[in-house]
Amino acid sequence: MEDKFVPKIKLRADIFETRVNTLNEPIRLDNVAMSEEIPKFRDVFSGMVKSLDDTVKAPDQVMEDVILGNGADIHDVMIAMSKAELSVNIATQMTTKVVQAYEKVMQIQL
Repeated sequence: MEDKFVPKIKLRADIFETRVNTLNEPIRLDNVAMSEEIPKFRDVFSGMVKSLDDTVKAPDQVMEDVILGNGADIHDVMIAMSKAELSVNIATQMTTKVVQAYEKVMQIQL
């Protein structure tokens, strides 16, 4: 029978816990508290939709200001239209990605 080499392991010395720089106690899951300030997904999503709606309606308001002579010019209308177009493109891409992710999740078989 051969003598096998068995390394000496000092478990307590070799394993250490991760510490945050400002705390002297280890990070544990029970030490992490969820904040009440985290918004709900529904609130975030409805806020984004309202912001998109305001952005899409902005060129009409700027055009009305140009027609009434309230200090806006055609450049402001073009900028507002570009912002609206970009916002709609981003919203469309985000919607596509969300639908694709949902479809992938639905394809997962347990």
